[in-house]
Amino acid sequence: MAPFVISQCSIADGTTLAANSIPAFWADPHWVLAWRHRTLEYHVSQIALRFPRNLLNNREALRHQKAVDIDTGRILGYARWRLPTSYEINTDDGTPTWPDAQVPAVEPGKEAEIRRIAKTVIWDPNDDADELLDRINALEKEVTPKTPYYREIFPGLTRRLIGLEYLAVHPENQRKGVGTALVKSGMDQADKMGLNIFVHALREGAELYKRVGFRLIAELVQDDSPYGGSGVYGTYFFIYEPGSRADSAQLLVLRVLDTR
Repeated sequence: MAPFVISQCSIADGTTLAANSIPAFWADPHWVLAWRHRTLEYHVSQIALRFPRNLLNNREALRHQKAVDIDTGRILGYARWRLPTSYEINTDDGTPTWPDAQVPAVEPGKEAEIRRIAKTVIWDPNDDADELLDRINALEKEVTPKTPYYREIFPGLTRRLIGLEYLAVHPENQRKGVGTALVKSGMDQADKMGLNIFVHALREGAELYKRVGFRLIAELVQDDSPYGGSGVYGTYFFIYEPGSRADSAQLLVLRVLDTR
């Protein structure tokens, strides 16, 4: 038996999910540049106030999962998925799709208090390096899967993609299969629904996606040294296609080296 299980998140997990997730992202080049005026501990404390609200946002489309240590109950990792609009509800019975990954609703008064607290958070990232993000966003729009095959068969492809929006494993728990298990849980769901998964990955996670069967469709490496970075800021776009892991001919891999 695995030392951890994948399970549903609830608003009670907010503080622990912040303590897991922010250290995981603290090594990302853009996070380092955006929050160099804040300590890790301070940023965790602020995100902990936002996390319960984020778990309740757009419950119709978003699904949240955590990896939990069986023996200790500690949260080891977290993933957030976005379902395409037309797949949020089961057409057969009107129930939510993937219900065991949907955060339970709370009563209106409790939700109002959660949202009030979230508004008190100090969110003041340094935006000096945001032009790096602008290039990434432009590339994402350009390379969202659009080969002739997809245009012909799936003209509304972006409505047929599950998005992996957030994957975070605390540094102490990395390279233990936690991230892989979280990703594969979403892949299993995509297989059942017959949908693809699109992910915008950081350099640290790129090898994981390759290993479990995602296909690289674009990458952008930028020089962030003018903003105080290490000089290498890599971003990668992947897609997972159920039933076609061995066929890579339909996707064009675009590599861009940007040293501006």
